[in-house]
Amino acid sequence: MDIKEFYDYYREIAQYQNVAALVEWDMRTKMPPKAAADRSMVAGKLGRTAFEMMTSPRMGAFVEFFNRPSIASQLNETDHRNVALVTKQYRKVSAIPADRFEAFIVACSRGEHVWQEAKGKSDFGMFLPCLEEIIGFEKEFVEYEGYEQNRYDALLDDYEPSMTTAELQSIIDGLKQELVPFIRQLQEHGTRPDTSFLAGTFPVSEQAQLSRDVLTAMTYDFGAGRIDETEHPFTTSLGVGDVRVTTHYYEHDLMSALFSTMHEGGHGLYEQGISEEYHWMPLHRAASMGVHESQSRTWENLVGRSEAFWRFYYPRLQGRFAQFRDVPVEDFYKAINVVEPSLVRIEADEVTYNLHIMLRFEIEEALIGGRVQAADLPRFWNAKMKEYLGVEPPDDAHGVLQDVHWAGGMFGYFPSYMLGNLYAAQFFAAAREAIPNLDEELAAGHLSVLREWQRSNIHACGALYDPKDLLVKVTGKPLDYHPFMDQVRAKYGRIYGIVERERD
Repeated sequence: MDIKEFYDYYREIAQYQNVAALVEWDMRTKMPPKAAADRSMVAGKLGRTAFEMMTSPRMGAFVEFFNRPSIASQLNETDHRNVALVTKQYRKVSAIPADRFEAFIVACSRGEHVWQEAKGKSDFGMFLPCLEEIIGFEKEFVEYEGYEQNRYDALLDDYEPSMTTAELQSIIDGLKQELVPFIRQLQEHGTRPDTSFLAGTFPVSEQAQLSRDVLTAMTYDFGAGRIDETEHPFTTSLGVGDVRVTTHYYEHDLMSALFSTMHEGGHGLYEQGISEEYHWMPLHRAASMGVHESQSRTWENLVGRSEAFWRFYYPRLQGRFAQFRDVPVEDFYKAINVVEPSLVRIEADEVTYNLHIMLRFEIEEALIGGRVQAADLPRFWNAKMKEYLGVEPPDDAHGVLQDVHWAGGMFGYFPSYMLGNLYAAQFFAAAREAIPNLDEELAAGHLSVLREWQRSNIHACGALYDPKDLLVKVTGKPLDYHPFMDQVRAKYGRIYGIVERERD
């Protein structure tokens, strides 16, 4: 038994996973509605095949062999990390019966289709049976996998390795203590920028061209990807040379699609930047979903909502949409950075966004812990929105049905968005130290300067490091929410005309 056999076997699994990802991409972008039932069965079969290979006696033999001290000591860093990643996954999922996992994949594929219809009709009751079934699977799998302190730990670890519910709660408590008063200060003592000129009608065809243009400016490689429209934007990697992004266009809201495209483009750059040395290896993925989100949030917010970027890109926008030709770039920059509690997470500003994640974390943890039932979600959701953001959804589409994640069985994913914001601020501060004239480079349209720094320090590493280790390696410090607070205080204090006192 040698390491080449291990990699050859894993490559077969990865190939099935890529086909399954292609099926999922088609279901969410191009598939005709009447194909949903059969396509869900196909997705389930592909998922089961990859699952059975990952949990097979042969994989078990690989795990046992390469974890022997005498063998492990002979592995290089890359091989050792690949074995460690597979070992963790094998031990976590091998307790789950294959038929139950297949049923879960089918339920999620069906659930996403029903969710889309239910959201269109704003009818939570239509989606409820699917959601109850999916939550049942999540609870069942947690019991198979086991946990030490909190059931939610097992789900959180799927997306943010080594993060616990207790650690996450501690971060939230500290961040919330500083964030909520700052939002109140902006609302009560700041001067809200004028946004009236953002309203209008923007042809979808023009928006689609704009999305392609901004991705090109970001150095997204269209020879290794594409952009399509979907109900809920996402990015998927189908292997080296095929990383696809999606967005969603609203005829009367230009900035929604633009920022969505930049967000997904950030994910795409990460996937396109992973070292080809790791092709078909377990390492050929992100360090975590939180790190992945840090890259998308960097491009959406720290670049896409920055004054430097718009000094470069604004003339292009003005050339495409005449209504902005007499609007100064300074006014436009302030308008796209209005802080305002909103109903929909993906349209939230960068200051209030984390509040959307905090309430979702509370809801998910309560659902998995059995303290809240799925049938109570609309009421519970609306109450939390009122508590955290001071707004109440007028219907299910703008409330509990707004996100696709639960339909896809992605419980434990939402905290990645908040962690991504915090990672992004910390990484970006390190990038500024390494590139002292970063703002000037962005203003000149040299976006590749940032992309190359990200690629060298983050993207190329793939999953070589756990997120906590990667953060320390790149920034020299463990996770800290203060760089995020420092960034939003400085930026929004200027935009809203508030002089912030120095933080102790």
